[in-house]
Amino acid sequence: MRAHPIDVGIYVPQLQLGYDELLGRARLVEALGFHSFWVYDHLYGPMLPDVAAFEGWTVATALLAHTERLRVGHLVLCNNFRHPALLGKMATTLDVISGGRLELGIGSGSYEPEHHEAGLPWGSVAERSDRLGEALEIITQMFEPGRTTFEGEHYRVHDLPNLPPPVQSPHPPIHVGGAGERRTLPLVARYADVWNVPTYALGDLARKQQVLDECCAAIGRDPAEIRRSVEAVCVIAPTEAELAAVLPKAERRFPGAGWGLHDGGFVGTPERIVERVHELAAQGFSLFVFFCHDRASDATLHLLADEVLPNL
Repeated sequence: MRAHPIDVGIYVPQLQLGYDELLGRARLVEALGFHSFWVYDHLYGPMLPDVAAFEGWTVATALLAHTERLRVGHLVLCNNFRHPALLGKMATTLDVISGGRLELGIGSGSYEPEHHEAGLPWGSVAERSDRLGEALEIITQMFEPGRTTFEGEHYRVHDLPNLPPPVQSPHPPIHVGGAGERRTLPLVARYADVWNVPTYALGDLARKQQVLDECCAAIGRDPAEIRRSVEAVCVIAPTEAELAAVLPKAERRFPGAGWGLHDGGFVGTPERIVERVHELAAQGFSLFVFFCHDRASDATLHLLADEVLPNL
């Protein structure tokens, strides 16, 4: 028996969209029965500094306030942007006021220029990973009963209360995003409820899964406790002819190996998308978060809801 059902979320980066448009997409995602709605956490769209964009935590809060059942999260929050004591309190508060609908995704940071421009710390991969590990320790302690005390190299917290507690039990799901074998996957093994595989690692899933299992074994954790998710580009059309017409647009919007369109994307008619989901479900993945080729148009969302979700 599966530990988790197969769920599909929709990722809509909050740039070049008005708030009403973004909320409209989120409400349609909710009405059509998708699991969740996801946004990013950047000060502006990477490499798109002149395109209007909303701040990630603020927009997620607004979306949760104006929906009823939809789960909302970030893939992923940048740990460098917020002190973990503050983020732990923010996450607890949002979980309470949303009735337990927060998905807490977090990573070590991915876009260096915005850090320098804003005067925020960056540092080496090792330093950012160490910061993330300390932050995860603080946040997970804050989600538990009692007060939090932690003395690390980067963060220090002493006898910190956090009331009221989160609504979700034992806490909002913590998604740790990334696939680095030396630093990120050990943090996934220790702290994550959900491991999110980013687009750039979709072509090497078997290897990454093996390493994560080894990291879990090293600390005595059952790897089955960690839900596995992918974020991936989804190019879907009702027929092969229509697919051939939209694929070039997707290739322009999601160019290069980093997006994993051809290494691990979901490309095809609804039947093929269903097959691809089941292929990965057989490997242990149960949450699929899609960047739609047309930024989640009404037609695409309806096609996924009508022809894909019922067959999962």
